[in-house]
Amino acid sequence: MNCRFPTIWSLIDSFKERCRLMSWETCEIEDWVKTEDGKYHSLLWTQTIHPSTFERIAANRKCGIRRGNSYKVVNISYMGWLFQERPPEFLVSRIKENNELTKRTAIFDLSCVYTGKNICQKFNETESVVFNEFEQFLKEEWYIEIQPIDELPTLTTYTSVV
Repeated sequence: MNCRFPTIWSLIDSFKERCRLMSWETCEIEDWVKTEDGKYHSLLWTQTIHPSTFERIAANRKCGIRRGNSYKVVNISYMGWLFQERPPEFLVSRIKENNELTKRTAIFDLSCVYTGKNICQKFNETESVVFNEFEQFLKEEWYIEIQPIDELPTLTTYTSVV
């Protein structure tokens, strides 16, 4: 692992600071960015995700945003999924199968970075200025090479015969 590379939540916090410097609104306790055009961009990070959970989250584009002592429900324009471990194989194919998901969903596979290679594989066909800025952030701050992923290789499982 790149010994200087931060934990995923520290990486997001550092990126949100960069977003604030660009006059985008962020939240200290939630991982979203609101741009000057009023669009919300959500950053989601997880170790892994079950297909039905992904589909429920991707289909429900609403999110509760804390405003003082109350919450406001907003529409999430774009979702960016950050993975510290290699994402499940189904993810890219599910997104590619659905034009709406392709326009609104990005995947950033940081697993190579956490195993010592300065490579982030991404699937990002959105028009999200925040996700484009995230790619620039990885390049400029961490010298990470961004490579597209078309499909994730199949995980190999071994069964022992006794």
